[in-house]
Amino acid sequence: MNSSLNINSITVASKKAVLLFLLCVITSTINAQANVLIEKVSQKLALVNDYTATGIMKTDVAFIKASLGKVKVYFKKPNQLKIKKEGGISLLPKGGVSVSLNSLLNTKQYVAMESGKQLFKGKELQVIKLIPTDDGLDWVISTLWIDPATALVYKTFTTTKENGTYEVTMEYGAHAQYGLPSKIIFGFNTKDYKLPSGITLEFGDEEPVSKAKALKAKKGTIEITYSNYSINNGVSNTMF
Repeated sequence: MNSSLNINSITVASKKAVLLFLLCVITSTINAQANVLIEKVSQKLALVNDYTATGIMKTDVAFIKASLGKVKVYFKKPNQLKIKKEGGISLLPKGGVSVSLNSLLNTKQYVAMESGKQLFKGKELQVIKLIPTDDGLDWVISTLWIDPATALVYKTFTTTKENGTYEVTMEYGAHAQYGLPSKIIFGFNTKDYKLPSGITLEFGDEEPVSKAKALKAKKGTIEITYSNYSINNGVSNTMF
């Protein structure tokens, strides 16, 4: 009887070991596929050392009631980014630049995991979650929606430690081969928008709005439609 029980116990243990091994193999395969796609995205972005772009910015935030305005955007590897608005100031939420696509992927300090597929504006996109492996990074998790055929990222959703969540959606046109969007919409929760104490904002001839009133709103968007890119022609560090 004892011998029979021992054999059955070993059999059950063996089955569990096999199942665990298969689960590890499947998980490793899925993660490997995710890393391959992320690497394709990184290689596309790596084609751009720097760029200068012009475009039109539209702001839809309760405490920045600004009209359409021309902007100039400067980028330089690895993650230097500056946006300047003609005749005024240009504000992105604190932490927004630090969680850009370039900064997320350039660290290489993350684990990539596939999370199914989803339809987005008629495209079937692969959903990949990035989880940082460095506690020093200022983001907690980021989800990317990627077209496997083109290695273009059409949407990201990032949760940070101190500056709320950010959603970025992108459209592509003439510079898709570089992974550069023709339009970008940056969405965020205004309740997490960090303003210095006692500061009010003023855009051109618009009326300033108090911080207290500003924080009553829940969501805001900043939309930039690009009209021109100058790629890999050099950008001075003084621009940042």
